[in-house]
Amino acid sequence: MDIEFIKSPSDGVLKMLRDRSFSKDFFDNQLFDALGLIQGKLSEMILAADIAEKSASVKVLEIKGICPQHFTMIALLGDTSSVNVALESITKLFDERRKANVDRESDR
Repeated sequence: MDIEFIKSPSDGVLKMLRDRSFSKDFFDNQLFDALGLIQGKLSEMILAADIAEKSASVKVLEIKGICPQHFTMIALLGDTSSVNVALESITKLFDERRKANVDRESDR
C-alpha cells in the first residue's frame, strides 16, 4: 500500500482529482487544507476508507484508475490535522496487521 500526504494541494492537483473522481461536484463547494492519497488492493482501500472516516473528520473519495472498472486509490480530504490523524490510523493498523502476519509465518 502506498500513502502520500499533500498540504495545501495546488489548483492543478485539485483539477486532476476532480477529473478522476466520481464526485466531481464535491470540489465545487468544498474547501480543505490537505489531501491524503492511498493506493493499494481493493480490500485495503475499503478498509482504509472505513478507518479514515472513523478516526477523523475527513471526506473519502474514490479515485478512478487507468481503467474505470478498477478502483485502487482513495483520496482523504480535510483539514491538515484530520488528514494526518486518518493517515496515521491507517498506517498503524496496516503495520500491526503486517507484523501479525509475519509472526504467524514464523510460527509455522
